[in-house]
Amino acid sequence: MRLPATSRLILLALLLSLGIGGLFARSIWTLREEAWNNAERTNTNLVRALDRSIARTMEAFDQSLQGVVEGMTDPRVMALPLAMRNLALFDNSLRVQGVGSILVLDPAGNVVMDSEHAVPRKANFADRDYFKVFESGAHTGLYVGAPVRARLSGLLSLPVSRAFYDSQGQLAGVVVGTIRLAHFQGLFEELNLGAGGALNLFRADGVLVTRFPFSEDVLGRSLAGTPTMRNMQAARSGTFTGRAALDKVERLYAFRHVGDYPLMVNVAQSVDSILVGWYRSAWLSGSFALVLMAACVGLAVLFARELGRRQEVGAQLQQAEHDLRTILNNLPSMIGYWDRDLHNRFANHAYVEWFGKAPDEMRGKHIRELLGEELYEKNRPYLEHALQGHEQLFERTIVDPTGTERYAIASYVPDMVGDQVRGIFVQVTGIFVQVTDITERKRMEEALFEEKERMRLTLKSIGDAVVCTDAQGVVTYLNPVAQRLTGWQGFDAAGRNVDEVMRLVTPDGQAPQTSPLRQALAQKKAVEPTRGVLLHRTSGQRFDVEETASPITDRHGEITGAVAVLRDVTESVAMAERMAHLAQYDALTDLPNRLLLQDRARQALAHARRDGKFVAVMYIDLDGFKQINDTLGHDMGDKLLVQLAKRLTGAVRVSDTVCRQGGDEFVVMLPSIDTAEQACHVATKIMAACSPAYVINDQVLSVGLSGGIALFPQHGENFDELSRHADAAMYAAKMAGRQQFRLYVGADAEPVPVAPSNGLATENS
Repeated sequence: MRLPATSRLILLALLLSLGIGGLFARSIWTLREEAWNNAERTNTNLVRALDRSIARTMEAFDQSLQGVVEGMTDPRVMALPLAMRNLALFDNSLRVQGVGSILVLDPAGNVVMDSEHAVPRKANFADRDYFKVFESGAHTGLYVGAPVRARLSGLLSLPVSRAFYDSQGQLAGVVVGTIRLAHFQGLFEELNLGAGGALNLFRADGVLVTRFPFSEDVLGRSLAGTPTMRNMQAARSGTFTGRAALDKVERLYAFRHVGDYPLMVNVAQSVDSILVGWYRSAWLSGSFALVLMAACVGLAVLFARELGRRQEVGAQLQQAEHDLRTILNNLPSMIGYWDRDLHNRFANHAYVEWFGKAPDEMRGKHIRELLGEELYEKNRPYLEHALQGHEQLFERTIVDPTGTERYAIASYVPDMVGDQVRGIFVQVTGIFVQVTDITERKRMEEALFEEKERMRLTLKSIGDAVVCTDAQGVVTYLNPVAQRLTGWQGFDAAGRNVDEVMRLVTPDGQAPQTSPLRQALAQKKAVEPTRGVLLHRTSGQRFDVEETASPITDRHGEITGAVAVLRDVTESVAMAERMAHLAQYDALTDLPNRLLLQDRARQALAHARRDGKFVAVMYIDLDGFKQINDTLGHDMGDKLLVQLAKRLTGAVRVSDTVCRQGGDEFVVMLPSIDTAEQACHVATKIMAACSPAYVINDQVLSVGLSGGIALFPQHGENFDELSRHADAAMYAAKMAGRQQFRLYVGADAEPVPVAPSNGLATENS
């Protein structure tokens, strides 16, 4: 059973609403994935930086401890006087920041040497875990103890120790030093992870060394066996999501093991802080989607009601149409209505007499089928003008089905939608056609018509536009070419001022231009060819023309009129402009070519010298473009280059220049910049703009960029030097793994990577 139209409409609206909801849900989920991926990248970078900083500290401190161990086992060092011996043993420890005392303990755990005091402070550390582990022989090498409050200084510290042995291999003592936990806290406090964020330093066995935010109560607590600790102990580095054992907050963890040391560091960002922006966007987008879905259903219901009312009105219109058809079928003229596409919507019975076709046969057929090819081509100009909103009245000869030749006058009246009182219309929806038989009158005019026709055919055969006027400059004739150029029909233009029909403006289009025909009438002599622009009557289309004009005199030498000949030179002018453009722009991407770039570069360098500014030159090359050309063809490659050119120009200022060097190589010049950071920022924008995939012919293509940057005046005094150095930096970027920009820093130095926030470009600029 087929559903009513209103029910189908409402069902379609419901399906559309579900589609809208699905699209919004997909968009919201994509935003969440982007926020999460960005947090993973950021936290991974942070934990890598912490790993390197802590590893450097541990390496330097371990070297200090090894120096003390070597000295304690060297008889020559131990034989030195006390002051010199302490200097020889503890000088390395002075280089490490955040380090407390370094103590040497005897086999009983008593302090026998002190890096901070010539006379060792009295204390025993035999109870400490780092002493017990060496005493039991369970460990050799570097040992990192549990965090403690230092017995001598009272500061929270991380003990790091090494043992030394006598010649029989027996424990001779322990060298222990401390790294103040405040040192690690200083590193952690520089990072802002938002609400609920945390940074932790663990021993490899799961003992918490320190954390941020700081809490002394949890220092030294072992988290071994917890899910988060098992994840960190299972790999050298990585990311995972878990709930913290200390405060039960769900976080995104990024962790790394610190060098070769028994330490682990992690960055833990609260899931809620990562997704807080996404939650806000999800609520807004979801609310908007619900409003759209409700609006679709509501509009469908309203439209269904309106459809029912229209069906009632349709029945009334059918009755009115029947009454109108009865009246029109009894008129002696042919009456018809043709829609905007020239398909018949109505015809009276007079068409049977003229064309032998009943109205029902004509319904929906194109007017070409009624008139035939020849008659249609004759009437087409009038049909086109009528469809443009101009009433048409013309005569035509028609042969009826009996073979009788009839002369008729045809009227095309456009059916316009708009305010007829104010004379404003929006569009033409069709044409009312009336054709009346004027055979008798036409026979009386035939002789005169034949004479005029000879003249008309002569002028029609001329390829240039011909305009004739009387002595006052009133138009008397336009040939078809003139009608096409001006937009005036001959009979419509007749009797009008030539300046109204032939609207000329100066070549720059800024001011009206005096008609050469008027000059010929005023000067009573021919006017040499004059260039100008002719405006089309209705469309406003511009034609570049070359016009000559001559006066017409009678046998007494009196001026009776004038004739103007206009030659359309639009294509010639356009070709000249195109050739001038191609001389300075790339034919494929319409970007400036090398010639125009060099001209702009000379100007930019001159201004930079005068104003004390910088000029940046970037060389950019596509990564993977050759593979696209080889596999998908050069046509796809060309389309990719066109899209890339648009992205490049969109990523820079209007005053900057983007040039296609050739193939897949581009050059970007940034004039009048104040700092090197500006060039690095633009390079970052270019990478961001050009990195997303390209969709060409329903295929998704991905290419990367490699680029090099050189700055004036640091890296060259002229454009050629800057070009070579930028090219060298680009080559270095490709050799370093592609998809990056590198900044040239000198002939004897490797170009450095350009990053948006590392400040590297400033240091080397």
